[in-house]
Amino acid sequence: MLNKLIIASNNAKKRQEIANILGGLGIEIVIANATAFVHVEEDADSFAGNACKKAEAFAKANNLPALADDSGLCVDVLNGAPGIYSARFAGETATDSENNAKLLELLNGKDNRSAHFTCALHLAYPDSSMPLSYEAQVDGKILEKAVGDSGFGYDPLFFCPELDKAFANASPEEKASVSHRGRALRQLAEQLKRSLL
Repeated sequence: MLNKLIIASNNAKKRQEIANILGGLGIEIVIANATAFVHVEEDADSFAGNACKKAEAFAKANNLPALADDSGLCVDVLNGAPGIYSARFAGETATDSENNAKLLELLNGKDNRSAHFTCALHLAYPDSSMPLSYEAQVDGKILEKAVGDSGFGYDPLFFCPELDKAFANASPEEKASVSHRGRALRQLAEQLKRSLL
């Protein structure tokens, strides 16, 4: 029975997105900075690999189930970049605005601005039993300038056709209804509901 879960992320906005969707299941959500500190080198070659590493490390260190996500922006004309390097696209300590500026610079003059966000989720248990993994994406395009003041990361540049607006112009509920993370979390939530019955 899963009644307590660590969200293995230091990103407060990401943790909130996850808690909003999973909180309704009656599972106690434990944020990562209220647990044993674990530094995980995100050096896998895929979103799924990084999510698995983080979840397994937090689960074992805290003897509790842990959920980790790795997600990022993949731009077609950049051969999928920034991809797994999304958070550090402009350097190891880059801010969101610096990453956005680098992306706009690389896309300057490009006609093809299609892109997608991908999210890989991994739920790990301390005894390594029954891990769960889900992956989802949302398609869109990169705007020519940043808009809006909601969200985080590349949200000010990502236009979502399903919402007919940039993620940074969407409410948290609107974004979660179509986002890569929202879709993957709903798949996980459905599986957890079945196991809680």
